[in-house]
Amino acid sequence: MKRYLTLFAFILVISCNTGHQVTDKDIISVSIAPFKYFVREIAGEDFDVNIIVPPGSNPHIYEPYPDQINKLRKSRAYISNGFMGFEDAWLVRFYEMNKNMMRLSLGDSIDPISSGHNHHAERYDPHFWVSPKCALKIASSVRDLLCSLNPEEKDRYESNYNILRARIMEADSLAESLFSGLANRSFMIYHPNLEYIARDYDLEEIAVEFEGKEPPPSRFRELIDIARNENINTIFIQKEYDSRNADAIAGEIGAVTTVIDPLSEDWMEAVVEIITELHKSLTGNL
Repeated sequence: MKRYLTLFAFILVISCNTGHQVTDKDIISVSIAPFKYFVREIAGEDFDVNIIVPPGSNPHIYEPYPDQINKLRKSRAYISNGFMGFEDAWLVRFYEMNKNMMRLSLGDSIDPISSGHNHHAERYDPHFWVSPKCALKIASSVRDLLCSLNPEEKDRYESNYNILRARIMEADSLAESLFSGLANRSFMIYHPNLEYIARDYDLEEIAVEFEGKEPPPSRFRELIDIARNENINTIFIQKEYDSRNADAIAGEIGAVTTVIDPLSEDWMEAVVEIITELHKSLTGNL
């Protein structure tokens, strides 16, 4: 008898730890982790959020896993970037898999930057979510989608949106204040993902990447000269990228490398940290 009880207990433990949680929540799929932040801040825990490109992955070339696809098939809505590389290959297929889910392309709400001069493979620079000014438009679009999905909670969503909007405006005001009147306005970054911050707050982004790849020796030497002429003391690099080239340039000019995480699920924390680190680099207060 004891043997059977032990076996039953073992089976029960295994069944409770399969990783498949039973939930009756509707699912919203999003292209990248920062978009989850906006859903959560407005809708709370009303929806399960399926992140297609998890933090730590490269959203330009990512390929989804079966579990993500399975959740996508059950999703009531999909929130896309609109300009991101992996979406070119997958978005049409996503919509074919689930023809009933609502679609929101956040790129439709912002004024995009052509990526030609930034060496992106995409037609437009997809990193608009990093700028607080663009985030205000993201929040408004997400609110409208959530109210359409769950109209009985419209008043609560509107209230939460207003709280979120006020917090984003604080981040915007912080950036306006810190970047106002600076003598040095140029910063260097490995992968060009802060162009919208540069545009919105009158800064200049200098990318290490050349046509989406590691820089050739001629470009490498040019970057070192630019960094010295612009008194650049920091090379920024996104968490997902190899730091060797950034470290090499930093070593040549006596600068430091600083890792940023614009793909963090905590949008507010990540963006405030980016703004603060940019200010430190531009003022020399490292």
